[in-house]
Amino acid sequence: MTHPADAPAIASRGVLTTSNGNPVEDNQTSLTAGENGPVLLQDFNLIDSLAHFGRQRIPERVVHAKGAGAHGYFEVTKDISHLTCAKFLSKVGKRTPVFTRFSTVAGELGAADTARDPRGFAVKFYTEEGNWDMVGNNIPTFFVRDAVKFPMFIMSQKRNPRTHLPDPTAVWDFWSLVPESIHQITQLHSDRGIPDGFRHMHGYSSHTLSLVKADGSFYYVKWHFRTEQGIKNLPADEAARLAGTDPNYATRDLFNAIERGEYPAWKVYVQVMTEEEALNYKYNVFDVTKTVSQKDFPLHEVGRMVLNRNPENYFAEVEQAAFAPAHMVPGIAPSPDRMLQGRLFSYADTHRHRLGVNYHQIPINRSLNGANSIQRDGLMAINGNGGSAPTYWPNSFGGPHPNNLPAQTYPKSVAVKGTVGRHTLELSDADFEQPRVLYNMFDNGQKSRLADNIAGSLSQTPVFIQKRQLKHFYRVDEDYGRRVEAA
Repeated sequence: MTHPADAPAIASRGVLTTSNGNPVEDNQTSLTAGENGPVLLQDFNLIDSLAHFGRQRIPERVVHAKGAGAHGYFEVTKDISHLTCAKFLSKVGKRTPVFTRFSTVAGELGAADTARDPRGFAVKFYTEEGNWDMVGNNIPTFFVRDAVKFPMFIMSQKRNPRTHLPDPTAVWDFWSLVPESIHQITQLHSDRGIPDGFRHMHGYSSHTLSLVKADGSFYYVKWHFRTEQGIKNLPADEAARLAGTDPNYATRDLFNAIERGEYPAWKVYVQVMTEEEALNYKYNVFDVTKTVSQKDFPLHEVGRMVLNRNPENYFAEVEQAAFAPAHMVPGIAPSPDRMLQGRLFSYADTHRHRLGVNYHQIPINRSLNGANSIQRDGLMAINGNGGSAPTYWPNSFGGPHPNNLPAQTYPKSVAVKGTVGRHTLELSDADFEQPRVLYNMFDNGQKSRLADNIAGSLSQTPVFIQKRQLKHFYRVDEDYGRRVEAA
């Protein structure tokens, strides 16, 4: 086919082939027995194309299905080498490549970018010691604080099993029966509940993590990514309009900004606590429904993240990107946060299902230092499979061998006490104190919009659920309860 004269000039991409490299002489006509005869099974180009077409889709993420991503870098701007032995944080000016994925949480792959929903904020740091995945959200808290509740919470946000429609009754039934969610509910239905694209929102680790020094001593930290573009949010009516006219609004905004050279950036900070400070804080710092006040533990600048390159292929780089909180490097470690502990297993295991057991060999997930494990075989082992090296350790043939530096990966001498059991984090007045402080930071207009946003959804549920949830709003603040009830 002749290249149109008015089309942009492009370099030839070579001859079209089948998947096994055989040149294709004609991809517009099937091989048939005569002009009007049946199509022949020996037409491998046809069979190859149809067979692959029927297998193009991989399992959709159960959460965070709809998203966008970009490449960039993280640069250290303040020295925190006294807090951690992580090499990528070792000196001011050091740059580390990153890939960041933003997403909505509950919606499917085709859902609108402008839904009232938390936004995933996941950053893969390609360090010289492996990949660290900072897997957070745009809100510093979460709905539940024990991982055993997480699957049930997510299912309450999904479609009704009979009608296959969004189900406000299930949403509010769960929330009203799990009132630890009240802090997150308040933030989600506030003016910040619908960010204006992905560039105009902060990101948080939400969970408390650890920074570990070479001697095994450690600090507990919370990570903050603060947008340099400024916070911008969408009013509910504008978000609803965009959901109908441009459901890919945030994805388009991020891509186009980077193409224009308007590279979005975030300043990166940590809140730092000693073990003693964390264990004696007025709130449980391992409860992800709570925040740690910046008045008590101020932000310490660490660096700056800049996104300056769009993916060349969405499926290869965004859809196949696999983020997992368990992906850590020396100098960074988890905390006893129960939700985090569950996510340490669940995220990596989801990728094993969705992408295969060798998901870490996919280029977007591959570490720069080259994984040197003794894992072998499995579906789609494409990195040489370890060659002729031994598949066991210890061995007498050169390893690979452990580095015998456990304190760099996990903190040393973390105190644990008590008995094995199901130790419930009971609901208390403390669960309503931070939502109360937040509510009373809002001006009159913000409070009214909060109540309207809640009522728009809660009013679609049975009265007994409305009454149960209203009690929680009243427990936060009498005015909060009255406004929602009146709305």
